[in-house]
Amino acid sequence: MDKLAIIGGRPLYGEVAISGAKNSALKVMAAALLTDEKLTLTNVPQLADVDMLARLLAQHGALIDFNDGTLTLHAKDIVSTEAPYDLVRKMRASFNVLGPLLAREGKAKVSLPGGCAIGARPVDLHLKALAAMGAEIELDEGYVIAEAPDGLKGADITLPFVSVGATEHTMLSAVLAKGVTVIENAAREPEIADLAKCLAAMGAKIEGAGRSTIRIEGVDRLHGAEHRVLPDRIETGAYAMAVGATGGELTLTGTDGQLLGAALAVLEEAGLKIDETDKGLRVRKSEERCKAVDIVTQPYPGFPTDLQALFMALMATAEGATSVKETIFENRFMHAPELSRMGAKISVDGQNATVRGVARLKGAPVMATDLRASMSLVIAGLAAEGQTMVNRVYHLDRGFERLEEKLQNCGALIERVKD
Repeated sequence: MDKLAIIGGRPLYGEVAISGAKNSALKVMAAALLTDEKLTLTNVPQLADVDMLARLLAQHGALIDFNDGTLTLHAKDIVSTEAPYDLVRKMRASFNVLGPLLAREGKAKVSLPGGCAIGARPVDLHLKALAAMGAEIELDEGYVIAEAPDGLKGADITLPFVSVGATEHTMLSAVLAKGVTVIENAAREPEIADLAKCLAAMGAKIEGAGRSTIRIEGVDRLHGAEHRVLPDRIETGAYAMAVGATGGELTLTGTDGQLLGAALAVLEEAGLKIDETDKGLRVRKSEERCKAVDIVTQPYPGFPTDLQALFMALMATAEGATSVKETIFENRFMHAPELSRMGAKISVDGQNATVRGVARLKGAPVMATDLRASMSLVIAGLAAEGQTMVNRVYHLDRGFERLEEKLQNCGALIERVKD
């Protein structure tokens, strides 16, 4: 199992090309099942999760061509409406093939999903939305078996709490439904608007994506299209925080500060200087140490849960004490004991954590527990004295494209060690 060896204490200088958003790419890939024509996606990151979903889509009959960030999917014929456990268990986003298969073929059998161990993350909201659109659903031995022989029908769906996954899955299902679907209390993340943009290019009729009410008028069929995946806001935040932890100056190309939502103001309050340029964002640190800033994770445009672990690593060497409240997922402080191994002073009480900054972290062997926690350990390692060895880097391969190469090009001493 590969590891990352990091010698910390070096500031970062140079440019980092921000990749396409993993969380958007996976959902627009699922949209390929909604048409028998080609869907061409550009700015697609080369990641383990993208490869896994491509294998699943190929199993359903899609022809796949992926070359230099351009992914072409052509699901002319659906040869299977079953998504087996072995292909779905490793990645939660695979579950989103259920709605498109049901909308196009009138039936689907999809394994319940897996993914990172950061909480229960149930799919009941997804299933309730499909049921509201007329699907008949049963659970059998770990599989969801759904049928809609007469097609899905538009419905008014109010989500009891904001859910990105349920919003996206409902959108993917409703575009071919008969009539109008209205989603209330919809998620507003940039990835929602990106999915709507792709679906609209395919001929869908969607209004309100990016707002709390989304209206979808079903159409008889969708056609092929081209779509460019938006920049990855989590990767953007990750490299900005790396500058905060190490010092230096990076230009993050191909991205937009507005994608960060509330995180942009938090990072600036902590002491980062973030300026828009014609290339993207320029990030530098104004003081020797960052300042402690309290955060509460919230749905967009609030501070994103996917940046919480990374921000905790940044605050580990900040001046003062930081309060972190996690409101989205339970069990999302599993990185705290690993950061503590490096000298971080962190106390956890349920969904709340307190980080008391220290002058310097010290390198240590640590173990990644999930995708975003992995990057928090990398950031801590870049800032620490001595060597940090990050184990279980397959988590990083799921969500950060060419991580070692990008950091090496900016002066970091980091390399992959193969067992």
